[in-house]
Amino acid sequence: MALVVKNNMAALNTLNIMGKNNKALSSSLQKVSSGMKINSAADNPAGYAISERMRTQIRSLDQDNQNAQNGQNMLKTAEGAVSSTVEILKTLKEKVLDAANDTNTTYDRKTMQDYLDQAVDQINDNASTTYNGQLLVDGSKNKEQSATKVVYSNASFSTNVSFTSALTNLHDRNGGKLDIQSSDKLSVSFVSNGKTFTTTITVGSLTSKVGGDTLQDVFKLANSLVTGSASAVANIGKFNTNATDATAKSGDMHATSVIGQTAEGVTMYTADGKNVLSVAASVAGLSGNISGFTLSVTGTDGNIKKSVDSILDAWDEQIGAQDKSNDNAITMQIGTKSNQAIRVGLSDMRARALGLQGVSPDGRVQNLDITTRANANASINVLDNAVQKALKEQTKIGSVESRLDYTQDNLTTQSENVQASESTIRDANMAKEMTEYTKNNVLMQASQAMLAQANQSSQNILQLLQ
Repeated sequence: MALVVKNNMAALNTLNIMGKNNKALSSSLQKVSSGMKINSAADNPAGYAISERMRTQIRSLDQDNQNAQNGQNMLKTAEGAVSSTVEILKTLKEKVLDAANDTNTTYDRKTMQDYLDQAVDQINDNASTTYNGQLLVDGSKNKEQSATKVVYSNASFSTNVSFTSALTNLHDRNGGKLDIQSSDKLSVSFVSNGKTFTTTITVGSLTSKVGGDTLQDVFKLANSLVTGSASAVANIGKFNTNATDATAKSGDMHATSVIGQTAEGVTMYTADGKNVLSVAASVAGLSGNISGFTLSVTGTDGNIKKSVDSILDAWDEQIGAQDKSNDNAITMQIGTKSNQAIRVGLSDMRARALGLQGVSPDGRVQNLDITTRANANASINVLDNAVQKALKEQTKIGSVESRLDYTQDNLTTQSENVQASESTIRDANMAKEMTEYTKNNVLMQASQAMLAQANQSSQNILQLLQ
């Protein structure tokens, strides 16, 4: 190779190699210091895009997890309010049973009434519980639903019994005839809008029908208690006494496997598909709510026929009275895509919705009355229905809470797995990168040394010029 001065190719070549080594060393330094093998889109465009999408998903999953936790905290607040109401209802059931006992004086029952009034007020306070300024169980967070009529069913009668069957010819589910005589006393009581209606008549005295009085006549008698009351309002808190045993029309009395329609518009059937007697209120919504219905037969000897009552009084509330509501259900976003959410509607847990309170025709609020033995006795079924509603709401809330536990576990697992995938793409293998860094560092030092040698070779030409 010729000795030249103007173009020192050895030095230029060494300088080019040193530049590459310097770039490689800088890259190794960046990877080692950041812990990532992809620090910009230039390092790996496809890998960078994939890992950034994964990072977006990870952050979204973590936010979903936080959403689920916040939603669960909200539901725990609602459950706490309902749980308190359940405890109050348990105590009220004790008080009502106590008030129905004639060992108590009128003064004693008035004292119990004072306690009940305060307890009802507390139930309304519980329903006003808020979370982040939002009311929860006052009915304002319910799903969209139409106004419903309360429906009572009695599955203890024979499947052949209808509302037009005579009281003296009623049979139980096993075909046994009930011991009801035309000379027995029949007590009828129910509660509507906080007001108790009660009466006692002789079986067979309602009409002069051939074959005797029927169940339909009994419900007509109940309606007459409302229309005959000075404080009654037309069509409020009355039974629909239009008996249609062949078909199940909305609001009619019927003996079919159809019980009625829920607030969501779903037709409810009996579990076994057999006929059951069902009767609905004549008016939908809380204004027409009948919160407790009781029938009892007393023989001519003055003793209550408990075996008869166990069948005759087995009217269970299957569909509760509810007012029409818009869709204000709680929506909890728990997915990375739109509409990946859990929705839950919280029912009205105020005293009126539970049947413990009503509004009189003149606009006064009136609570369940237990100041007489008859009223206290009529209130027992009201408390049973109220407990059933509150427990149903509590278990519904608890079910969603339990689901949110699984949701959080799932979101945590998803985030962990996506993080692992993102790590595979983006994170640097530190052992490998340190090996690369050491290699590049040695090469950089070697190229610096060789550049010095290449520059030194030009000095040899000066000796030729001396």
